[in-house]
This record gives sequence, C-alpha cells and structure tokens, in this order.
Amino acid sequence: MGTTLSAGGWRPTSAAARLLGVLSVILVAAGLSGCGAINQVPTLQEQAKSAWSEVQNQYQRRADLIPNLVETVKGYAQQEKDVLIGVTEARAKASSVKVDASTVSDPQKFKEYQDAQNQLSGALGRLLVTVEKYPDLKSNQNFLALQSQLEGTENRIAVARRDYITAVQAYNTEVRTIPGRWIAAFLYPDAKPMETFTATPNADRPPNVKF
Repeated sequence: MGTTLSAGGWRPTSAAARLLGVLSVILVAAGLSGCGAINQVPTLQEQAKSAWSEVQNQYQRRADLIPNLVETVKGYAQQEKDVLIGVTEARAKASSVKVDASTVSDPQKFKEYQDAQNQLSGALGRLLVTVEKYPDLKSNQNFLALQSQLEGTENRIAVARRDYITAVQAYNTEVRTIPGRWIAAFLYPDAKPMETFTATPNADRPPNVKF
C-alpha cells in the first residue's frame, strides 16, 4: 500500500488513498444494504422503465386505431383529402420515432418522440373536427365504435403519462440526492436521470372526441 512522510506527518500514497476510498464505499454500502437503500436506485429505475413501456403501449394502441378511423371517414368524406393525408403522415412519423427504456435518458430523442406524438394528436383532432360536417358519418356504427375506443385510449394515454411522470420524479430525485447519488455513482454508473414530458396546452385532460 505504502505511505509517504511529509511535514504534516504520514500520508497515504495515491494508490492507498484510492483503496481507502473504495473500502469506505463498500462499508457505507454494506451499512445501507441492511435498510434496502442500496437497492433503491435500480428499483426506482425499473419502475420508471415499466411506466414508460405503458406509455408506449397506449400510444401504439392509438396508432393501431387510426387506419380504420381514416378509412371510415374516407368513405363519407373523400373530399377531406388534405386532412386525411395529414393524419396518415403524422401517424407514420410518430411510429418511426422510437425511444425505448434504454434511451429514455436522451433529451433529444425524447423530445423528438414527444413532438411526433403531439403532431399526431393535432392531426387527429383536425380530422375529428371535420366529422361535424357529415351527419351520416357521425351516426355510422363503425365510426361510433372507433370513437369510443379512441376516447378510451386518450384517457389511458393521459393516465400512463401521469404515472410515468410520477415514477421518473421519484427515480430522478433518488439519483440526484444523497445517498442515492453516491450509490448510483459507485454501484450503478448507468443510472442516468430520465426525461419526462413537458406540459402542453390542456395536457391535464385528453382531447375531446365526443360528438
């Protein structure tokens, strides 16, 4: 290990100091493990990842409904070509932007994902507004079924986003405060803060799709 003698007395060498630091961390970790604190970082990280998977699941459910919705509207309102194309293109873009649990800590990729989903929400809203012009479409049973499913999905998206935000808040707080910050630095170096959704107008409630 080795030590050096200086005017102030005996001091450990740099290698010895590093070893002492590692031993200190091990001792602290051992003390924290008894109360479960050492597992708090990965536990909260997995909860946030699980919540993110549910967000993606609900967005995918919405994407799966859109082709049938577009075809149904097209049968009654072919003249609304620009609106129908806008929804189709927005869906394609939203489906092409992927942010899985392993990259949800990337601010740029997360923003791309959120922006694409917001654009799809806007295009979908414009499509639904056009339905007001077509009473026959509004009373079509297939459309009514799709409307009900879409409304339920928008509610599920809102709940999934809320749960994800809550899970990320708990996880980010843990990895940014002591002792979680120390534990993450030495034992879970891949535990980076995760991104969360930013507020958009009327983000506290799902879009109104009732007619």
